[in-house]
Amino acid sequence: MLLGSTGSIGTQAIDVVDAAPERFEVTALAAGGGQLDLVARQAVHTRAQAVGIASGTVEELSTAVKGGAAEAGLSGYAPELFAGPDAAARIAAWADADVVLNGITGSIGLAPTLAALEAGHVLALANKESLIAGGALVKAAARPGQIVPVDSEHSALAQALRAGSAAEVDRLIVTASGGPFRGYTRGQLDRVTPAQALAHPTWDMGRMVTTNSATMVNKALEVIEAHLLFDVPLERIDVVVHPQSVVHSMVQFTDGSTIAQASPPDMRLPIALGLGWPDRVPGAAAACDWTKATSWTFEPLDEEVFPAVRLAKEASASSATGMAVYNAANEEAVHAFHEGRIGFPAIVDTVAAVLEQHTGSGELTVESVLAAERWARNAAQERLGML
Repeated sequence: MLLGSTGSIGTQAIDVVDAAPERFEVTALAAGGGQLDLVARQAVHTRAQAVGIASGTVEELSTAVKGGAAEAGLSGYAPELFAGPDAAARIAAWADADVVLNGITGSIGLAPTLAALEAGHVLALANKESLIAGGALVKAAARPGQIVPVDSEHSALAQALRAGSAAEVDRLIVTASGGPFRGYTRGQLDRVTPAQALAHPTWDMGRMVTTNSATMVNKALEVIEAHLLFDVPLERIDVVVHPQSVVHSMVQFTDGSTIAQASPPDMRLPIALGLGWPDRVPGAAAACDWTKATSWTFEPLDEEVFPAVRLAKEASASSATGMAVYNAANEEAVHAFHEGRIGFPAIVDTVAAVLEQHTGSGELTVESVLAAERWARNAAQERLGML
């Protein structure tokens, strides 16, 4: 199953499936609904048995799918259709699947993540926000090995961790490209534009993830995700800037060895590994060309200019819902930045201000996570209205 099928992860996942039809098939897919024609084409192309959209109606989806089927000469194609905010969660609970790939962007992926885990499916997780916001709630719902990371950094860590036992792990090193503003000063960041923030030097991603990469919020979320996935304390997870984006992350072991996973930047490799884990998919992506001279560089993250990672570690330690607040406030601030209401540095400044107001909560439940997110969005909107 593919959740978020029309996004960057979803469309590349279909490429992976197409390249290995003897190993994979798409049984169901879900998308936001903003690209109804694309959803219909994907459904017809994959012959998915179930299709869902978050916005729009079943009637609209049915019309689009019938049109796509007729265009492809597949008049008998009639999948089960779902529409509404719970469509992705209903698709995630669909019985006929071995793996659910959650490629939805944002914390709206939490309900589908929990639904997939509760249904017993292996969860190939590209929607880091659901794990970060849900935290221990998601971990408690998962059996050992049920969550397989799809983010390139966490896929790299999972591969490198095979080199030793848990007791032999010293540190996790998460690499970052540095984004479009690597080397900038705080003053220079005051003048950057949304178009510049979306000009990522390595990856082609959606607006939210690309902006998060520019602020280093995406890397902050990845640090928390690594902590939750691999049970390594936050103080033993570091970020290093690697502009070439060929080394996707590293594991340092207690004997001084560091194991790195390297490959040209191509999300089809971690997607294929996520779908086929623990087995590799031959030819999933191109390998490094070792016949050509090349240079890789590494440099420390400037946490004074880019404080998002430090702030996330503090939020995670502050309360069970701290990261839900962090993520929700950030989403609101990113929207405000792209609407021209705030400057670039105000994105992370807003997150910090909202976290300072947050008093935490007791027991971690779906309701408490959602309540914390609602509070954070309101608090962020109130602050953004005053800026």
